[in-house]
Amino acid sequence: MSKEKPYPPQYYQDYLGLEKILNSQHLISDKYGNPAHDEMLFIIIHQVYELWFKQILFELDSLLGIFCKDEIQESDIGRAVSRLERIIEIQKILIDQIHVLETMTPMDFLDFRDFLIPASGFQSVQFRMIENKLGLSMENRYSYGGTDYHASLNELDQEKVKASESLDSLFDLMEKWLERTPFLNWGKTSFWDEYEQAVVEMLRDDRHLIQTNAKLSNTQKEKHLIEYEKTEASFGVVLSSKQHNKLVKEGKWRLSHKATQAALLILLYRDQPILYNPYQLLTKLIDVDELFTAWRYRHVLMVSRMIGRKIGTGGSTGSDYLNKTAEKHRIFSDISELTTFLIPRSALPQLPQEVENNLGFFYHVKGK
Repeated sequence: MSKEKPYPPQYYQDYLGLEKILNSQHLISDKYGNPAHDEMLFIIIHQVYELWFKQILFELDSLLGIFCKDEIQESDIGRAVSRLERIIEIQKILIDQIHVLETMTPMDFLDFRDFLIPASGFQSVQFRMIENKLGLSMENRYSYGGTDYHASLNELDQEKVKASESLDSLFDLMEKWLERTPFLNWGKTSFWDEYEQAVVEMLRDDRHLIQTNAKLSNTQKEKHLIEYEKTEASFGVVLSSKQHNKLVKEGKWRLSHKATQAALLILLYRDQPILYNPYQLLTKLIDVDELFTAWRYRHVLMVSRMIGRKIGTGGSTGSDYLNKTAEKHRIFSDISELTTFLIPRSALPQLPQEVENNLGFFYHVKGK
């Protein structure tokens, strides 16, 4: 005899709430007696965007829950990487959706564009919350016309967005997690002393290659050497807390010195088993940043194609505004820039055996 399930059967339509979803497309052009065929596409595309934003927020909240704990296990990092991978796949869909929107021509858009004013994607509360929860700071926001980005939202939505600003972001929690990462205890010597020596040798060799390159003219060599001096100086952000703090004060770096060093250690010794998931995590954070930047740039091209140099429906300078946000709204750029400070594996300081054991899945059998 089969056991009866303790919950009632579900009907597909009811479970998904399809009646509400499929009846939520109301063409404003119809209301004004001027039906525009492509307005349906425009509405559905943006509704789908908002559904994906809801899923991204759901995954972000899970990530924030993982990183707000005082003690984070190895399995937590693996789960965080999976959450980020899901966000990344959604971002790819967000970019691909632009192709569908571009089946609408500029003339098709003009059939209903004026009816939308002043509604704009700028008023997407969920996207603003995504930016805040990822860690976009007020100082790094591009401000159109010097106005606060809350100004375009109604009072209730302003409260929602401001609430998301007041909580620790993924950037904040990730920084604290990195700061708690145990640094390599080398005993009699210091990792950073050995790393600095390896950097000096690498830069000296690179400088020598420029000076002895017969294919470069003297003028070209001088230019390359000037640029290389800048590269040499940039290592201060890792090796000198004083220089690092100066760059933070100038707004040229954001991640704390301790977190910066921890992240670099993870990138340098990514081959060690215990550092694989942390390395994947940092890589996925860079991917999320880059994909949102790519989405903004792709959006810029689409808007330029649709409205040219016209003012956007929300009152911004259309493509110019989107270009500015794409350039400025990077959150994890410090991590991506750490590649500047990588050195060849052959030049890496040799790990003491005890440290290598701690970074690997090392098991000691008693009596052996």
